Amino acid sequence: MVRIDRNALSLCLEMEKDQKKGDLIRLSKKLRQNVTKAIYNFNMIEAGDKIMVCLSGGKDSYTMLDLLLFFQKSANFDFEIVAVNLDQKQPGFPEEVLPNYLDALGVDYRIVERDTYSIVKEKVPEGKTTCSLCSRLRRGTLYGTAKKLNCNKVALGHHRDDIIETMFLNIFFAGKMETMPPKYRTDDNAHVVIRPLCYIKEKDIAEFSELTEYPIIPCNLCGSQPNLQRQVVKQMLRTWDEKYPGRSESIFKAMRNISPSHMLDFELYDFKSLTPKLLIPDEML
Repeated sequence: MVRIDRNALSLCLEMEKDQKKGDLIRLSKKLRQNVTKAIYNFNMIEAGDKIMVCLSGGKDSYTMLDLLLFFQKSANFDFEIVAVNLDQKQPGFPEEVLPNYLDALGVDYRIVERDTYSIVKEKVPEGKTTCSLCSRLRRGTLYGTAKKLNCNKVALGHHRDDIIETMFLNIFFAGKMETMPPKYRTDDNAHVVIRPLCYIKEKDIAEFSELTEYPIIPCNLCGSQPNLQRQVVKQMLRTWDEKYPGRSESIFKAMRNISPSHMLDFELYDFKSLTPKLLIPDEML
């Protein structure tokens, strides 16, 4: 029989607990700095704002809410936060998880029930991707909710990797240099949409989520679809980073360092009026 040294086991557990606490403190500081930098760089949040934080139950939105609540406490101006979850009536969705979490957190929140799941399953043929229709239905419902709640801004949990992936998706499949902006105005001019996690890597969010032990709710509609183009691009970027460390950092830096005069968009840069300057002969100098 193997005897267990309970004192040694207790010491190991305490050391593991201390290590986890240290990792959480280190990572929290890093994420908070990145979110604060993004907010000020793009003027995402101002005094008097009422921000609807879209909470899906995934790692990204939990992290976003956590970081925005911290920013709210540390900012030298006042603004409101209301967390909103869209219950799309997916089979097996644990309806009690988010209310329990948000009640314990003491956050103002709303749960909006819309059966978009049935609409998507009815309209999209078997084997086709559901993302496009699902996102349109979800976006329309969320914007309508923001209007009812008098929220002037809507916060989405897209991170740095989402932004890089979207740029390549648009290059490969739409023929345009475009990605998810950190801040934009909705088509009806009613709201400004912000992405506070735009400077944060997905792997840091994943680690943070594991350390904080968020009650993650998986999406059984889009996340389970095989061969999504976004997953293909994600794997491409992951392979690049494994072979060439730092490539994603370089790509993201390039997205913030654009030279319109060295591209081919004549709507963005006035190439037509670009002519050579007259040279002055040496004898006239």
